[in-house]
Amino acid sequence: MQTTVTPTHCPYCALQCGMNLTPAPDGTVEVSERADFPVNRGALCGKGRTAPAVLASNVRLTSPLVRSGDALVPASWDEALDRIAAGLRRTREEYGPDGVGVFGGGGLTNEKAYTLGKFARVVLGTSQIDYNGRFCMSSAAAAGIKAFGLDRGLPFPLEDVPKTGCVILVGSNLAETMPPSLRFLTELKENGGTLIVIDPRRTKTAEQADLHLAPRPGTDLALALGLLHLVIAEGRVDEEFVQERTVGWEDARAAAMAHWPEHVERITGVSVPELRETVRLFCEPESAMVLTARGPEQQSKGTDTVGAWINLCLATGRAGRPLSGYGCLTGQGNGQGGREHGQKADQLPGYRKLDDPAARRHVAEVWGVDPDSLPGPGRSAYELLDALGTDIRSLLLMASNPVVSAPRAAHIEERIRSLDFLAVCDVVLSETAALADVVLPVTQWAEETGTTTNLEGRVLLRRRAITPPDGVRTDLEVLHELAARLGVEKGFPTDPEEVFEELRRASAGGPADYSGITYRRLAEENGVFWPCPSGETEEPADRPSPATEPAGAAPGRTEGAPAGAAAAAGGPAGSAGEAGEPAGATGAANRPDIAGGAAGDGRAVHPGTPRLFLGRFATPDGRARFVSVSHRATAEEPDDEYPVLLTTGRVVAQYQSGAQTRRVAELNAAAPGPFVELHPRLAARLGAAEGDPVAVVSRRGRAVAPARITAAIRPDTVFMPFHWPGEGRANTLTNPALDPTSRMPEFKACAVRLEAVRS
Repeated sequence: MQTTVTPTHCPYCALQCGMNLTPAPDGTVEVSERADFPVNRGALCGKGRTAPAVLASNVRLTSPLVRSGDALVPASWDEALDRIAAGLRRTREEYGPDGVGVFGGGGLTNEKAYTLGKFARVVLGTSQIDYNGRFCMSSAAAAGIKAFGLDRGLPFPLEDVPKTGCVILVGSNLAETMPPSLRFLTELKENGGTLIVIDPRRTKTAEQADLHLAPRPGTDLALALGLLHLVIAEGRVDEEFVQERTVGWEDARAAAMAHWPEHVERITGVSVPELRETVRLFCEPESAMVLTARGPEQQSKGTDTVGAWINLCLATGRAGRPLSGYGCLTGQGNGQGGREHGQKADQLPGYRKLDDPAARRHVAEVWGVDPDSLPGPGRSAYELLDALGTDIRSLLLMASNPVVSAPRAAHIEERIRSLDFLAVCDVVLSETAALADVVLPVTQWAEETGTTTNLEGRVLLRRRAITPPDGVRTDLEVLHELAARLGVEKGFPTDPEEVFEELRRASAGGPADYSGITYRRLAEENGVFWPCPSGETEEPADRPSPATEPAGAAPGRTEGAPAGAAAAAGGPAGSAGEAGEPAGATGAANRPDIAGGAAGDGRAVHPGTPRLFLGRFATPDGRARFVSVSHRATAEEPDDEYPVLLTTGRVVAQYQSGAQTRRVAELNAAAPGPFVELHPRLAARLGAAEGDPVAVVSRRGRAVAPARITAAIRPDTVFMPFHWPGEGRANTLTNPALDPTSRMPEFKACAVRLEAVRS
């Protein structure tokens, strides 16, 4: 058995904290501190520390399962794979390629996400592929692309956060969702900076704030517009920045001026003095940041809401400058990389658009297929799940548990049960896997090598530390075997590094360009920030080089890299399309660890791009775009029948749908089940005491959980965590109303009523 210490990264959230793994006598691994990784500097939350518990043979799956009547029974790999291939083939023959759906996950490595997207489009020929990352930060991604021409969660490293003057944290409870990152906010305050937290609840994160604003759920858009109104009225607009580096200001200004402070106070519940103090704290320092998370994003107007917060940054010159900017705190472990390389309904590897002819030609050439054979964009995640059993008759699902995590979950569970055929690849028997016709046991983080991309856009190498149990295979092996059974013998390697080498070629020249990144570099440099083009990569013939710039003047470009590949291309052919830093900003002065580095034969290598947009934005003209947006109500406002707002979220000891963390004794002891958090005044009207069962009822269903009474939440709002199935499933209640741009469901606000549960 291997006894060396293996440096790697946590399997859970998008911090991707560094950790060391050492094989233990029982066949699992022991976790120890890895202080050299700058994101967590050795610190780990309880989920990371206990992650090896899920490796235990009595917790995880170790044999394929096939359905026999009402039961799942063990089977051989050949039988299980044959059943899946037959089920998918039968559906394609009867209903056509789009009769088969594929649903992935933000926890898949880049290699697996890339291969799953390729499998769907090349082997199955289906357009019906999306993933649960659609529920994570798709609204922020859409808003970022509109404003900046590029979506990368954070356009700067986390290490910049403590050095700025003010952080507005919108709809994020970092103290519980990403505990090791809280130190950056603590250091911000120690350095004299200011923290403003916006959340309907006084969370553990809000308790750290200099100013806590508690708006009514679903009103973040009005709040951002009201702050921008005050910025304008108080003469705090950075006119020079607006004129030189943006477009669209006049329309955005006019929209904001319609949201005067007293009007915004009535909508949000945030007082005018609090609004004015927020503007003062944000505008007085030389630098400031706005960071959003699921609170403002998981709304039916999430894209506009994030756009309004970006407008605030642009109007005050808090973007495209050192220690300033807008950023999104990605949730899932590979939520960033997972959407960049092809498992999202409308995208191809490298964050290319599926309906772009040049992108199709480039990727098709790498894959060795006819561009016309690639299907077009398909349904978004909720729309795909909603079509199960009708338009989509069979589903291949990896690393997701929509029976717990999808909005209107009881309906989605019915749709899944109505499928002709369901195959699931997972580590544990999740609630969704329990409904499958075939379940395949696959490896997890400590048992396989692969890359992930954290919330900073830092591509990381997870290393295999132990040998998986007999009877367990990797997702890459599963897709290789299924492709062969469905008539595609080549193009689906099982070696992750070989897959990554192909991913590099497929991403070359795209907005998310990984072509200059190698496994060797990731190991030696502790991760590399994309975009990172390769000097060896040629621009595709159908993608003309951007406009010529003086030698040495291209932002973020390294000698030997192709024109236009260096930063975050994404503008149309013939435009500069770069979104990197000013010359030298990512080079020796900023990255002394690789100054003067070479590709192994004397050629310079691109250092990666830790900080985006300092020279120009990734739009055709290099300017950021204001958006003209106005407040609108949530899709479902309270009324006499459903007078209270429900919002949902996470607790520190559980993760996402809980499929893995609910199997860890230490975590279950800390968070054993669901609860309903409500204000004492609301509890008194209901006649509920602490711990009493409370029913929360929406137009979609009913959930029951014990009352947790606290003055830390608004009296008109209740909160439920969404980690549990069964009677306390929060997503039974949530509203699938979709944002028109991102197709993000409105998890964060729906109308409910409360009922006392009498024994």
